[in-house]
Amino acid sequence: MGFHYLVLLFCSIWLVFSMSRCSSQLQSSQTEVLLQLKKHLEYPKQLEIWKDRWTELCTISSSAHVNVSCKDNYVIGLIILGDKPTQVRDFDGFAIPNQTLSQSFSVDSFVATLARLTNLKVLSLVSLGIWGPLPDRIHRLFALEHLDLSSNYLYGSIPPKISTLVNLKTLTLGDNFFNETMSKLFNSSSNLKVLILKNNRLKGPFPSSIFSITTLTYIDMSRNQISGSLQGFTGLSSLEQLDLSNNRFDSSLPSMPKALTRFSLSRNSFSGDIPKHYGQLINLQQLDVSFNSLTGTAPAEIFALPNITNLNFASNMLNGSLQNHIMCSNQLKFVDVSNNKLVGVLPYCMSNKSENRVVKSDGNCLSGNVQHQNAVPYCTESHVMKKSYKVGIFVGAIVGVLMIIVVLTLCIIVAWRRYFTGGMQEQHLLHKTVQDNYSSGFCSDLVTNARYVSETAKLGREGFPACRSYSLEELKEATNNFDNSTFTGENLYGKLYKGKLESGIQVVIRCLPLSKKYSIRNFKLRLDLLAKLRHPNLMSLLGHCIDGVIGEHNDTKVYLVYECVSNGSFQTYLSGNSSGKIFNWSERLSVLISIAKAVHFLHTGMIPGFFKNRLKINNILLNEHWIAKLSDYGLSIISEETDACGVTGESPNSWQMKKLEDDVYSFGFILLEALVGPSGSSKREAALLNAMASFSSHQDGWKQIVDPVVQATCCKESVFIVISITNKIISPESWSRPSIEDVLWNLQYASQVQATADGD
Repeated sequence: MGFHYLVLLFCSIWLVFSMSRCSSQLQSSQTEVLLQLKKHLEYPKQLEIWKDRWTELCTISSSAHVNVSCKDNYVIGLIILGDKPTQVRDFDGFAIPNQTLSQSFSVDSFVATLARLTNLKVLSLVSLGIWGPLPDRIHRLFALEHLDLSSNYLYGSIPPKISTLVNLKTLTLGDNFFNETMSKLFNSSSNLKVLILKNNRLKGPFPSSIFSITTLTYIDMSRNQISGSLQGFTGLSSLEQLDLSNNRFDSSLPSMPKALTRFSLSRNSFSGDIPKHYGQLINLQQLDVSFNSLTGTAPAEIFALPNITNLNFASNMLNGSLQNHIMCSNQLKFVDVSNNKLVGVLPYCMSNKSENRVVKSDGNCLSGNVQHQNAVPYCTESHVMKKSYKVGIFVGAIVGVLMIIVVLTLCIIVAWRRYFTGGMQEQHLLHKTVQDNYSSGFCSDLVTNARYVSETAKLGREGFPACRSYSLEELKEATNNFDNSTFTGENLYGKLYKGKLESGIQVVIRCLPLSKKYSIRNFKLRLDLLAKLRHPNLMSLLGHCIDGVIGEHNDTKVYLVYECVSNGSFQTYLSGNSSGKIFNWSERLSVLISIAKAVHFLHTGMIPGFFKNRLKINNILLNEHWIAKLSDYGLSIISEETDACGVTGESPNSWQMKKLEDDVYSFGFILLEALVGPSGSSKREAALLNAMASFSSHQDGWKQIVDPVVQATCCKESVFIVISITNKIISPESWSRPSIEDVLWNLQYASQVQATADGD
């Protein structure tokens, strides 16, 4: 609709007005952000005028394609109109040459950079080839009043935190590929006036939260897959324009507010009569309810509304005759009642050839001097068929009710028997499961997922004691005096032994040599901090033992006592070395999500966060319930970090990492190994980077590299989401890598896509 362009015009005029109050010199940090955005957008020709940090970007950026508005040395408005409009409708979440930005583009990093323009009020980035799931961090632009990201390749869900932008008045996300439901997208505190979400893949019911935004004047959610019933809009007293055409609504027509001037509900499955109160919408100018299943006749008052110009009732099931005394407004220029089942004659005001009015009436059973009509029986027989159809429905309904009563009676009998034989006990266990899981730190989502109830019930009763101090004698007894038969391996952080405590709990004991750089107080504080790291996906620390005097002898040792994770390494279940069991794609995603949650907890669950966590695929272990747990985390705070150690293949440089603290970078290689299978080469990073290059070289390159098990058990969209985020994670530029929170979001989205494809 033209109103959309009027909004953009208004924004442009407002920006020009703001520029008159601009400061001539923009802060250097703001200039740097704009230049970084230019780099993110891969140097579009529209931004060639942004040459360097000495360019006065506020002064030169004023054209039909680029506009930067500044005030008090800050950017308050940014409009960039690109030349990459959406031209495909089968976008599958993978970069498309010459249409989207390249495979290396990171929408997470782009929005993170954009969020540094904290004074931004107007943001319009249209047809720039931006692709990927829109990050939740867009809400950090808390001053935004107008946001337009239309005609790009954004997919997934619309970030719920957009509702926290209380200053937002215009939200335009049309012509993208958003494909989730929006049930809780907005709230009553919103001041939104214009909402444009047209031409996406939105599905599910119409979001009821929209009805709480009383400031709305314009809604366009046409050309989506929104379905179900539609309640009345009378609560939106300011609403003037509404377009919900080309969706899947199947209720009766909703009531409308009196301020409405234009609305279109065409190409849905609305049924029933046209509401009589539509004839009282005195401000109405255009009405389109064509291509539905409406019956009855249109209220005569609609044709006489004082401002009405266009009426479209075509391709419905309207029947009966139009009243001959209908009066038409002088403003009425177009009427379409074609392809219905109307009989009788057209009202005089629709048949008067002298009036400057277009009337379409083909495909009815009208009489008089009207062309292209059907025989009268075509329109009247439908009533007889309709009556007999209703009788059939009535009889069928009675039979159906009787059958339901019989089935319910049988179900009640079966349930009664089960209730008294074992139902009470099962109910008690279910309640105990929920309590156990909450007490052990599990989220409600995990508990309510039926596939995990039995597993979490067992976990809740594992009964690991609180972290405590052990004596060396207790540990010697648990390991038969650290006998060689209990030795399980050695790495950068010391030797590992397997043992059994007096309580019967199987444990793994790590022995670390300590230097004299720590005082007793400082070291115990570090141990206490490490002991607080409790998470369902971390190998639990049960206790510790200090042998020797800290700070006086180089041979002082500390023993860390961990829970025993019995089902081996995740790597084993990728390589086929696990007695025939190999994880499929859904199982791999489940493990990756679990470990991403653990890393997110390490980074954000404590202050300060824990980094340098030696994220490697063989440090991901699986317990007897097949729940993934991360080992070797957080040890950098108590160990002596060296550049080399005597353990083959376990030096910090074995992955050639430039920054040990970059856990996200390490996690990227875990993702790669989950995709392509574990690499047996000593130069793992080089081999995996070559694999990633094959992904990016051409769209079908993934088939040559991805593990055949993954290919056989994945859906293409799901695996492409993981490939895309992996490519961003292992970027050589650390500043452009996404946060672990963003990585977790993408993995969960990939899992949802895969579950949908599996019919789960």
